[in-house]
Amino acid sequence: MIDRSSTSPKLPSGYRLLRMETVDSTNAEARRRAKAGEPGPLWIWSARQSQGRGRGGREWVSQHGNLFATLLVGVNCPIRVAGQLALVAGIVAFDTIAKLIAYEGRSELLLKWPNDVLLAGEKVAGMLLENVGSTVENRSTVLIGTGINLANHPEDLPQPAVSLAAYGMMVTPADALEVLAATTHDWLTRWGDGNSFPSIRRAWLDRAGPAGRALRVKINDEEREGVYAGLDADGALRLLTPDGSEHRIAAGDVFFLSR
Repeated sequence: MIDRSSTSPKLPSGYRLLRMETVDSTNAEARRRAKAGEPGPLWIWSARQSQGRGRGGREWVSQHGNLFATLLVGVNCPIRVAGQLALVAGIVAFDTIAKLIAYEGRSELLLKWPNDVLLAGEKVAGMLLENVGSTVENRSTVLIGTGINLANHPEDLPQPAVSLAAYGMMVTPADALEVLAATTHDWLTRWGDGNSFPSIRRAWLDRAGPAGRALRVKINDEEREGVYAGLDADGALRLLTPDGSEHRIAAGDVFFLSR
């Protein structure tokens, strides 16, 4: 259902906005439009989602008053290189939250691999990157989905969640999207279709805290515990296990441990 109300956030030049009242998920809508030939860059923003998704196909609890938005965009690189956008998305989410919250709260922000943002140890935002593919060499279409807990947050999750409202910060979805869109444009420009990935890697590391934090990583049905040792040159997580070995984690769920 399309929302035709007049109030819309300001987007950077060249970006269009599809505003919806309700949808199954903004990423699903973006995928349908990409398959139908939509080239982007197009922001899809909905007040409600009935089937919001996180990584691994898990449900994203979509409570009214929060931000649900997806950018459909074409990039001039192969799909393999476009995967770097998972880290770019994390930086974008972190910087967006930092701009939305009171200054004194920014020291409580932490970026968790690959692109979850924690506020005082609880999840406040998450990103979902999906590749649609391309029939043109060195051209990929990607979907960058964003969920930010503005007014509400779900309870009883494996990773505790929080909202900005819980800290007394009242932010509307429209205001949040305006900041998100500007921040996304800035970081996509810096990334330069993968030509500046080393600087992206450094920026991600700057937001993730020091090495040595205890982690548990779940990959399908397998779990490993160790300590965070940064990222490798390709952006994979480096996990040092108690036996002294190092593991390169390219996909999986990360949980911080209290030790």
